[in-house]
Amino acid sequence: MKIKDFPEQIPIFPLSNAIFFPRTTLPLNIFEDRYIQLVNDCMKGDRLFGMVQPKFKTDVYNIGCLGKIINFEETADRRFIILLSGILRFKIKNELKIDKLYRKFTVDYSNFSDDLNLNSNKYQKVTDDQLMKKIKIYLHKKNIFIKFSELKNLNFEQIVNTACMISPFSKEEKQKLLETQNIKQKIKILDEVLNFNLLDDFENKTVQ
Repeated sequence: MKIKDFPEQIPIFPLSNAIFFPRTTLPLNIFEDRYIQLVNDCMKGDRLFGMVQPKFKTDVYNIGCLGKIINFEETADRRFIILLSGILRFKIKNELKIDKLYRKFTVDYSNFSDDLNLNSNKYQKVTDDQLMKKIKIYLHKKNIFIKFSELKNLNFEQIVNTACMISPFSKEEKQKLLETQNIKQKIKILDEVLNFNLLDDFENKTVQ
């Protein structure tokens, strides 16, 4: 698919400390009325909506990721359990006035056209054993346990993206990782974030 195939006006789900990337999946438990309405409307159409992080009050970061609902389940207590598949990132242009509980924005995908090209990433085959070691140490310190052996079918970028999504970084750190242009830049920033957080943990324990 090409950029022109995606809607320029999309519903937006702001969720703090939650980012996801193209070619990753994000499970969501939908229970608020406004997002129940959002998902209901999406299921009647193209199943597409955007995820962004809120800054404060009604303000949101201007870079997010478009996702498509690929699995949908309604629970007995009228919640929705969905699985969202990341397609490409976008930049918010402006908010639309609509008669809905949720919010809708005009967006621009042009800065992230490579998200749609599976063959465009020349760093796709790259590996970084030192970075992987830091990821494992950090997640272990945060009591987040994943079986890296089960990720063997993913390429290195997908593993890095997964680590960025599940790690309890600050929303500012997560946003910085989301806005990277390529895997090489993402590796550099992730390494800096890990170094900062691992050092912070060490200093806090030393002070105590």
